Amino acid sequence: MDYENVPAAAFGHALSGISVNLLVRDVRAEAAFLAAVFDMQAQRLSADFAIMLHAGQPFQLHSDATFAAHPLFALLPESGLRGAGIELRLHEADPDLAAARLADFPDAMLLQPPADKWGHGLREAVILCPFGYAWVPSRRISPSP
Repeated sequence: MDYENVPAAAFGHALSGISVNLLVRDVRAEAAFLAAVFDMQAQRLSADFAIMLHAGQPFQLHSDATFAAHPLFALLPESGLRGAGIELRLHEADPDLAAARLADFPDAMLLQPPADKWGHGLREAVILCPFGYAWVPSRRISPSP
């Protein structure tokens, strides 16, 4: 799909299953963080919206202002972190590389350093982005040590 030029309705009709839309205070800053730390690609990047791609899968970033008429808008905190209680898992993303890249983002936090989770067969880390969303890059490992 040509994410840069697809009409909004055609993009909406192409989505299926489950999709993610994150509301953020600064779309460009969040997109830059995701691109730098997790090698994501930003499409249609503007101050109000971006389509982000990870492993070919799209998800959306919207600015708070674009949701002014949405029922969630009244629930958004004016300051502080967001995203408590949700993990955004990035399969096929290198947790060691992502953790190393955090030095360029002092407002981000490594909540859990890269570790092998033998029971899940994954090596993963937990990274809190500056907006408070927990991103979990992971890659497959052998299911036992």
